[in-house]
Amino acid sequence: MMKKDVIEKLAALITAAFGLVAALAWNDTIKIIFAAIFGEQSTVGAMVVYAVIVTILAVIATIWIAKAAARAPSNKK
Repeated sequence: MMKKDVIEKLAALITAAFGLVAALAWNDTIKIIFAAIFGEQSTVGAMVVYAVIVTILAVIATIWIAKAAARAPSNKK
């Protein structure tokens, strides 16, 4: 039983690590797109706009993913 718990935790940690790497890659990509659209401004105002846009996108994506997951058939019996 202990071995199964360890494997499950390792799988969860590895998955979270890949999620973090993907999030950082998307962060860099979004920053480049933002700079291409709004210019190379690193002012506080520009960064606030960037943070708000990313937050709105994250909320929309989270809602969309949750709805998709709720519609997915469950294999649990």
